Amino acid sequence: MSEFSIGDAIKLFLQKSRLKQNMQAFKIEEVWETLMGKTIARYTDKIEIIGHTLFITTNTAPLKQELQFQKEKIIERVNEVMKEKVIKEVVIR
Repeated sequence: MSEFSIGDAIKLFLQKSRLKQNMQAFKIEEVWETLMGKTIARYTDKIEIIGHTLFITTNTAPLKQELQFQKEKIIERVNEVMKEKVIKEVVIR
């Protein structure tokens, strides 16, 4: 039987569980203002990850349109912060 450090065991557990996506979404929410700016962060209602898709919810029509134009930039910035290719698609709701 091989030995794991606590950190390695937690990483392995998160990779195999659904918690990983929730943890990633939480991390993205923490840095969302830094990534996108105060105005966008203020009017973003919810951030959720399902599979490799980032769902961004807002009730502000002009912001929805702005985010539609920035999808590729959002993917690049989020993946850069996460230090892995977590997001492949962005859906604005």
